[in-house]
Amino acid sequence: MAPVEFADVVRRRRMVRRYAPTPVDPAVVERAIRHATHAPSAGFSQGWGFLVLDRPDDVERYWRATSDDVDAPGRWLAGLMTAPVVILPCSSRAAYVERYAEPDKGWTDRAEERWAKPYWDLDTAMASLLILLTAVDEGLGACFFGVPPARVEAVRAAFGIPDDHEPIGAITLGHRLPDDVPGATGSAGSPARRRRRPLEEVLHRGRWGGDAR
Repeated sequence: MAPVEFADVVRRRRMVRRYAPTPVDPAVVERAIRHATHAPSAGFSQGWGFLVLDRPDDVERYWRATSDDVDAPGRWLAGLMTAPVVILPCSSRAAYVERYAEPDKGWTDRAEERWAKPYWDLDTAMASLLILLTAVDEGLGACFFGVPPARVEAVRAAFGIPDDHEPIGAITLGHRLPDDVPGATGSAGSPARRRRRPLEEVLHRGRWGGDAR
């Protein structure tokens, strides 16, 4: 398959919530994770880890750890459960505070208050976007969504995720269904049904409200 131009990858990226039963090549999954490790990270801390679930029993175990409705799922859950791969990107606060306590940074008190934002989560989110874009480039579909807060500890227990890593969400990965298949198109909140805000509404030059030209 010929690579897709980057502009087309960005344009075609969308959250896919129902998948074909075709298995995903493990080499493609590994390539997606390899691309994720090229995301920027503060201080090159690289405080991330990626748990790949690509065996049916592991995938089912994820859904059972996060929902009581696996045996009678609603439309959203039923669609996502068709994905043959689930990836859990996890962030490590400890990796960042330890990195910034090193001599070239010098924050030896390791105080989280020094951080304007939790960059361990932000950087792992940027890594997750690279997984989503790789999926498009490989002709696949993907969806990023949250892990229910009340279920995080159940996910930890099910898969042995260490205490110093926090799942920031989950990514389903699989082969997209053709758009004319029922249920293949987006949800009520997708670009298929909601207007994308035009550039002149979101771009500001010089000051907020400045002419986007």
